Amino acid sequence: MKTKIKELRKINKVSQDELALAVGVTRQTIISLEKEKYIASLVLAYKIAKYFHLSIEEVFDFSDMEGMI
Repeated sequence: MKTKIKELRKINKVSQDELALAVGVTRQTIISLEKEKYIASLVLAYKIAKYFHLSIEEVFDFSDMEGMI
């Protein structure tokens, strides 16, 4: 799943550690999300979107998952 997490972190000058701490995960989880190696749970997606004051759809691109639904 594609995300805009890395871009949002850079724009907002937030480190991977800061974001991880704010949403209750490890830095490795943030790295995996940014590298598209991990799909966030709904709860985590919500926390990340809320952190950046955005909707889930503004942070995560679900278009590549359409065949899975």
